[in-house]
Amino acid sequence: MNAAVAAEAIRDFQETFTAVRREIGKVVVGHESAVELILTAFFAGGHVLIEGVPGIGKTLIVRSLAQALDLSFSRVQFTVDLMPADITGTRIVSEGTDGRREFVFVPGPVFAHVLLADEINRATPKTQSALLEAMAEQQVTVAGKTYPLAPPFFVLATLNPIEMEGTYRLPEAQLDRFFFKVVLDYPSEVELERILGTTTGAEPSTVSPVLGRDSAAVRVEHLKQLVRQVLVAPHIERYVATLVRLTGTEDTATRYVAYGSSPRGGQALILGAKVLALLDGRPHVTVDDVDRVALPAFRHRLVLNFAAGAAGVDADQIVTRVLASARRARP
Repeated sequence: MNAAVAAEAIRDFQETFTAVRREIGKVVVGHESAVELILTAFFAGGHVLIEGVPGIGKTLIVRSLAQALDLSFSRVQFTVDLMPADITGTRIVSEGTDGRREFVFVPGPVFAHVLLADEINRATPKTQSALLEAMAEQQVTVAGKTYPLAPPFFVLATLNPIEMEGTYRLPEAQLDRFFFKVVLDYPSEVELERILGTTTGAEPSTVSPVLGRDSAAVRVEHLKQLVRQVLVAPHIERYVATLVRLTGTEDTATRYVAYGSSPRGGQALILGAKVLALLDGRPHVTVDDVDRVALPAFRHRLVLNFAAGAAGVDADQIVTRVLASARRARP
């Protein structure tokens, strides 16, 4: 790719990203940083776990993203009685015009470009695991037959941190499949005033598609491939590898972390940094790009021990200290 073509491709990526972010901003008040992280994960080809109290816009962000990109959208409200077939789909007996009966596969809500798994921790581990194959391999297997999912496939799962009764802890293997974990803060007073004004008026704001329906999926896949082409220098790869190792070996981590980040955490760092590099108009990644995505990439991949809970230390504090330690070690 020559310099002129690369510059044009980067501008196209910037314009598309900005346009989608602007459309989401028409209906979502605040959460600018969270929306940017969600879009970063989307264009990097990963899935997102969103944590926040009820009523602050988790579902609205996801639905607006699908509308802005003109992609198909499905929502699953996870409950304790939800079964795996309610997500993936099932086979039913269908009778043809000739009277013959045969099994026909009826796709579930997972067969969509954007899937919202609302309050995923309310379902049993068996049902939660129904998403693992879809998230990892973009396919589902029902009754021994594999059905591919049309790209792009993007899962956003939500967690409610204040109501834990009747919930099930997400397995570490499933948490590791999420590219980022994004935490939505409660809106400020100014943002709350805007929310009240925009949601109670006679003409609520609407989201307009940025991409055409016929070409949306193709364009998104093209932009995702562009992200993969961003250059990463060897010293950046070494820095990322150091960060991953420090999450389990740094002095603070050894006291409070039972298990550090997996290699997928390093992959999320590099791919997320590549998106930020494109947004900044660069075809290469810098250390600052990596640092900006460290918190959402690592916070759900650290398994903390009892000492961390007793000392009031959370994953974000540990990641912050790991970043500081890595910066001091840089030449």
